[in-house]
Amino acid sequence: MSDETQEPTGETAPSPMAEALAEARLAAERGEVPIGAVIVLDGIIIARAGNRTLELKDPTAHAEMLVIREAAAKLGSERLVGADLYVTLEPCPMCAAAISFARIRRLYYAATDPKGGAVESGVRLYSQPTCHHAPEVYDGIAAGAASALLRDFFRQRR
Repeated sequence: MSDETQEPTGETAPSPMAEALAEARLAAERGEVPIGAVIVLDGIIIARAGNRTLELKDPTAHAEMLVIREAAAKLGSERLVGADLYVTLEPCPMCAAAISFARIRRLYYAATDPKGGAVESGVRLYSQPTCHHAPEVYDGIAAGAASALLRDFFRQRR
């Protein structure tokens, strides 16, 4: 039976932000700051990642950077036109720039990062005249869950 003729199961697939939160939880289990990201193209998750800066000994191994690299490799292109990125925390300046360079169509993020964010906080990269591409931005999606993950993670380390 082909996928198109199968009977619906009545179950709904987890939302992309729920999948990003799952990646954040996995990052926390590895001792990494719990940030997760997924990239969706044509309604399908094509890449997923959580922070791996400690594991890889790489300060650029943020969830967003890793997921962009994975999606670009899968598509064989440095441009991810038409792709949407879901991430559990407002991207930092490095990640916001990578999102712009990758030509991500839409950015959905959960929690705002007043200290290190670069989208609605800090440098507001996409508002700058030197920004070549600004994605559509949607914030606050599952912000409570993402904030709780971060709060709990840092509370356990104090």
